[in-house]
Order: sequence, then C-alpha cells, then structure tokens
Amino acid sequence: MANLITQAHQETFKIPSVPSSVTSDQNGHAELAAEVAACKRIQNIEAKLAPLKEQLQHHPLYTIIDNIDELRYFMTNHIFAALQQSLTCITVPWHAQGSRIARRLVNEIVLGEESDELGGQFISHCEFYQESMAAAGADDSALRAFADELVRLGDCSQKNLEASFKKANVPEPAARFVTRTFEFLRSQKTHVIASAFTFGREDLIPIMFQSFLDEMNKEAKGALDLFVLYLERHIEVDGDDHGPMSCKMVMELCGEDDQKWMDAEEAAFSALQARVQLWDGIYENVKKGKTKV
Repeated sequence: MANLITQAHQETFKIPSVPSSVTSDQNGHAELAAEVAACKRIQNIEAKLAPLKEQLQHHPLYTIIDNIDELRYFMTNHIFAALQQSLTCITVPWHAQGSRIARRLVNEIVLGEESDELGGQFISHCEFYQESMAAAGADDSALRAFADELVRLGDCSQKNLEASFKKANVPEPAARFVTRTFEFLRSQKTHVIASAFTFGREDLIPIMFQSFLDEMNKEAKGALDLFVLYLERHIEVDGDDHGPMSCKMVMELCGEDDQKWMDAEEAAFSALQARVQLWDGIYENVKKGKTKV
C-alpha cells in the first residue's frame, strides 16, 4: 500500500498534458488548439488548488487519531465523502444531450462508482465503505438514517436536508460537508457539478497515517483490512481511471466558454475547501474528545 500511496501523492491523477509542438495559429489545427487551451485551464485550476492540497496532505487530523474509537469517529464522518461521489455521479440530470464524449465519460465514471468490481463481485464505493465500517465496528446508522429520511421527505431542499441531519443525528462536520455538496447539485449546472466532483474528491492519505493504520490493524486482528483496501482501491481508481476521465469531462463541458471555466474554477476551490473544513471539524471534535455520534 505504501508504494501505491506514494505514487498517488506524486501524481494525484494524470492531467492531460499540453503538446509542446502545437500552437493556436497552426492552420487546420483549431480543434487541437482548443484542446491545448483546455489542458492549460485544467493545469491552472490545479495550480490554484495546490495550497489546499498541501493543507490536506499535512493536516493535523492524521496525527491526532491514535486509537480505534477515534478512527471509527473519523469513518462515521468520512463516509459522507464517499456518499458525495455517488450523489455527484447519480443525482445529476445526465440527459442524452450535449457532448457525446462527456456522456460517455459520465457513464464510465458512474459504472465505476456504482458497480466497481472487487473480488469477483460488484459493489458501489459507498457500500464498500459501509462494509469496511461494519468490519471495524464503526456505526453507519447516521448515513443510512439520513438517506432514508431524505428519500421520505421527497426532495433535497435545505430545509429537508437540515431535518434529515437532525433526524439521523449526523455529525456536524459531515453535515456541513453534505450541505456544500447539495449546493453544487442545486446549481443544476453540469460543468459546476463535474468540477466539484473532479477536484473535490481528494483523499490525500499521508504515509505516516497509512503506517498508523497498518499498526492499528495488527492490534485489531485484521478488523481494518477492508478499510485499508478501500483506501487502496479509491486511490488506484482515481489515479488510473476516474481522475483523468473527470478532467476530460470538465474540459468537454466547459469547452471554450470563459464563464464556464470561471464557474468550474470556483467550484473546484470551494469543493476542496469543503474537504479541508471536513478534516478541520473532525480534528476539533477528536481534540475535544467529542467522538460519540
């Protein structure tokens, strides 16, 4: 796992590279020139997100968790980030319109998130996380109750979100994170949702935290095997498949529209900032000993 995570830290995911030999004034290469420009836009977004990624990479949360109960509390919050990926894939009105390439990319990403193949079986990443929680003795009842209540209420208005948070006793850090996710969804702007999904899905797990998990797993006699496997799989899929596909999707959806690119950049920053704030909230509660859900 260490080698996999180290590689993920170095690459995050493969951003489309800019062909050095192509310039915008080359006759007959307008389409390729547009792709070059889009690649540069993606790289600019990544550059602006670098400070937030640095915060995630070196967040004190990774050093304050030192026992299984605190890790379980982390999981009860973190699973809502796994839920975010399902929501941003599925809850969007992906009608058969617009870019054909974008539609293909969306469907490939949805397939991977909702029906990933693991051990000869198919499972969604959220279900995978829930199974890892069960094995670790962590409680996923808040997530299940939240989802059930939201379905019962019938729509995802802020009022219903807050009612569902209260009914399910969702931890405050997770509730704030989910609120931001639904703000993206309510925008009904496909390029905004795609950007939030693409750049807000960072799970930069430091080597020291991985080592801690390995040691804790030994003490727990393998109870964290599934959780460690989940992190490995998540990083693998993001690095090799979903990361590059998601970037390509943002490029297709924004095209040459300056306003859409501005929206995408704002959404990317806001989504990753929400991830940092999720970490902040978990950290503060662990620090204060408030880890009972």
